[in-house]
Amino acid sequence: MEYFSTILVFITVFLLNTAVSESTCGFKACPSTKQNMINVHLVPHSHDDVGWLKTVDQYYYGSQNKIQHAGVQYILDTVVEELLKDSNRRFIQVETFFFSKWYDEQTETVQRLVKKLVAEGRLEFTGGAWSMNDEATVHYQSVIDQFNLGLKYLKDIFGDCGRPTVGWQIDPFGHSREMASVFAQMGYNGEFFARMDYVDKKKRLEDKEMEMVWQSSEYLKSSNIFTGMLYNHYSAPPGFCFDINCEDAPIIDGESYDNNVDKRVSDFIDYVKTMSKSYRSTHIMVPMGDDFQYEDAAVNFKNMDKLIKYVNDRQSFGSQVNVFYSTPSCYLYELHQLQQTWPNKTEDFFPYSSDSHSYWTGYFTSRPTQKRFHRDGNHFFQTVKQLSVLANLTSSQHSEDLENLSQAMGIMQHHDAVTGTEKQAVARDYDRMLYKAITGAENNARDALRSLTNLTSGEFQTCLELNISVCAITQSTANNVIVTLMNPLAHTSTQYVRVPAMNENYIVTDEKGREVPSEVIPVPWEVLALEHRSNGTQHELVFKASVEKIANFLIRVLPSPKIAEENVYFPVEKAQDETEELTMENSLVKITFDTTTGGLKTIQMNGLTENVQQSFGIYKGYRGNNGESNNRSSGAYIFRPDGEIQVLDDKIQLSFYNGTRVKEVHQHVNEWISQVVRIYDEENRVEFEWMVGPIPADDEVGKEIITRFTSNIASKGKYYTDSNGREMLERERNQREHFNPDMSESISGNYYPVTGQISLQDDEKRITLLNDRAQGGTSLKDGELELMLHRRLLNDDAFGVGEALNETQYGIGLIARGKISLILTEAFEKPNHAERLLQHKLDQHFWKFFSKSNAVASVNKHLIPDFTDLPQSIELLSFEPYTKDQILIRVENMKTEGNVVSFNIYPLFESLSGDQIWETTLDGNMQLSTVKRYKFNQDSTGSIPSSIEYYYAPHNPLAANSTMDASEFVVTLVPMQIRTFIIQQK
Repeated sequence: MEYFSTILVFITVFLLNTAVSESTCGFKACPSTKQNMINVHLVPHSHDDVGWLKTVDQYYYGSQNKIQHAGVQYILDTVVEELLKDSNRRFIQVETFFFSKWYDEQTETVQRLVKKLVAEGRLEFTGGAWSMNDEATVHYQSVIDQFNLGLKYLKDIFGDCGRPTVGWQIDPFGHSREMASVFAQMGYNGEFFARMDYVDKKKRLEDKEMEMVWQSSEYLKSSNIFTGMLYNHYSAPPGFCFDINCEDAPIIDGESYDNNVDKRVSDFIDYVKTMSKSYRSTHIMVPMGDDFQYEDAAVNFKNMDKLIKYVNDRQSFGSQVNVFYSTPSCYLYELHQLQQTWPNKTEDFFPYSSDSHSYWTGYFTSRPTQKRFHRDGNHFFQTVKQLSVLANLTSSQHSEDLENLSQAMGIMQHHDAVTGTEKQAVARDYDRMLYKAITGAENNARDALRSLTNLTSGEFQTCLELNISVCAITQSTANNVIVTLMNPLAHTSTQYVRVPAMNENYIVTDEKGREVPSEVIPVPWEVLALEHRSNGTQHELVFKASVEKIANFLIRVLPSPKIAEENVYFPVEKAQDETEELTMENSLVKITFDTTTGGLKTIQMNGLTENVQQSFGIYKGYRGNNGESNNRSSGAYIFRPDGEIQVLDDKIQLSFYNGTRVKEVHQHVNEWISQVVRIYDEENRVEFEWMVGPIPADDEVGKEIITRFTSNIASKGKYYTDSNGREMLERERNQREHFNPDMSESISGNYYPVTGQISLQDDEKRITLLNDRAQGGTSLKDGELELMLHRRLLNDDAFGVGEALNETQYGIGLIARGKISLILTEAFEKPNHAERLLQHKLDQHFWKFFSKSNAVASVNKHLIPDFTDLPQSIELLSFEPYTKDQILIRVENMKTEGNVVSFNIYPLFESLSGDQIWETTLDGNMQLSTVKRYKFNQDSTGSIPSSIEYYYAPHNPLAANSTMDASEFVVTLVPMQIRTFIIQQK
């Protein structure tokens, strides 16, 4: 195929006669419609996965077509060529990653033509993030970041016309309320998607409730957003796929014996009439595309041109169907003009079930180590962004390294990346890409810390294997090692730090030479036994650190242990005795274990005592594998257990390490499950560090491994899970908001995504679990909380990935390790912001950097802004370079109750050499003062709007400059509000 074969003709015509003229994008570019007709908005699109069955590069370049025929560069080549041929044609581009890769390769002439298409609304960006992110397993911080990345790229090239106004989340496997809230806070007019529970969809089709107004936040005013569900997935109508990958008949006109115009037109009109019965307005939207279509766009557009012509010709014979090229934003514009009301929606669209035996709840946990790596990537990204601002890193290499990490994290948000629903080879490529980006950005961190401290030649190494107590720089000795701690939080934080070390006598000192109490804790033998783990360090040095933004601690080895303190530095294993209880306690927490079983028995915390038993269990995978609904097996997407859980009830072996500041019980559950239960002095939580794997598969049965906490709390069928790490949603066992679900699969049908927190309570007590990565969770009985930790499956679930989720490493099943924190508190009516603050602290704990030095290290504090004016409930969500002389700051009020919180941002503005400051939408790329977002009214309001309504900025946006009085810099946040600012430096 010859691409751009005729484009020179159009280049000549366009460039001789017109320049990129005044923009006519937006609703001004929308096609005209007709009254008293069914107006059919045809939306040409291609859904281009940023990795799935092939890697991102294989999809872009069109290699490995034996796996899947797809080449995104050719799609964009031919789409642009075809759009230039006819000004009526339209196309929407969604994934900014693929577009940027293609656009950056084009000649200046082609780029100019593309700008003209965008300015005239013929090529329209929809969605606009770096990738089409998942909505179950992503963290809201990463979602915001990848929209910032994609939208900034589009703004820098195309200006206002490049900014999408509609979300296009057509392929994620269920939809979160927080994602809808993100769209509302970015000023989007609405969003569309294609997947919801099949029972829910059937009911909505019957009741004309496929489109709705979604209240996306319990706390934020103006959070309602129009949400539409596509009729036929995101595919063209059956029989009307005109792509080269399809086998549907083209439209044959003229004198041909095979002329099929009448039949094709009649079939299409019949489809439109049937479809319109499920929608409330005289407008319907019909996507024309599917996965990786339009590689030869001439075929698609030529047939759509004919379809439009011949369908509209029928109007002269009385047809009331009017069809034209359009976009989702034009469709939404027409709906907004109608001034009618719409159904209301308040909760989310989880879990998603595509049939009676297919709840897509397995991917909440699939590839748990990759999900953790994704969270580590976000943690390091926030750290490096902050360091880049503090040290004013502006070189092209620094910008490139930070941009590479930003792009890698954007790709990781994709709905076949963080979900774990990609092929194994693709998963490895994602890991390779993120690892390469992290190691590149380590250079930024090193250069920044050399500037921000007196360690001008410090190594500032990052250790990515601390979860198995390995760090290269301490492998032979931790003597004369400086640990530099970076605190990404807004406020001074006190945390315990663990450093892989030899079993030696250490002294830890701070920057003023003061001794910091420390102790040495043995690493569990199960970790030491990991194959391919270097066992130079079999202990961890633990000390407590308080850090404002950056602090250094020097570790030295003393020549010999102090006899009197031997038990402090070398806690001795206490053998399990014959008493029935083992007690572990500190000033805030007391835990007892039943020594007859080795399991957890009671927890005392916050003045409360509760019987809490922890168990591990196995769901054995259903063994069917022919792809039929009633014979489908658990796989990368779905969770379908074969019967009830098998609870592991073998006696657990215990070892007790009774340290001074940290106390640990090491539990050996069986040959492939072990755990450390620990409490830290003055920390009001219990930490469970689990290790699972290799999951045995000798019996040729797939297995899903869970942990369950059982209490006497009378939760009455209700429990609570977070939405992408932010607002909490109430769940009720076997119930949904809008419909009666098919509970043929009653276990997996009660699983929900848990990004950061799952809780239950009664009138008196509340138990909360905080996790370190996205997992599936549930409460199948009152008083129980359950999290899925790991999965190893031997069959594919027949939803496209084409291989079993059977992860291996070093020739054996993959081993995963992670942490859960448990909190026991009094019950409360509204979610407690203290839980969110702790969750944020656990997510954004100190990042550790290691250097070899025997000198006292100090921080150049005059280079670090003062964040002390921020109230305790205000957290720093983003602090990053926006351009070479602009800084983006994003702050969030973690409170879920109470009055507004205010602070003055002037001291921070001044310390950053600010000249101007202005407020933007959540993503950071549009001034908040310019927001004018469609308002749609809900049925529940009881009244039809008398005029077209809009949402504007929810408050008076901050805009100030250095000549103004400090009183003009006050920032006020209501509970759960996020505000975003750009500071222009002098």
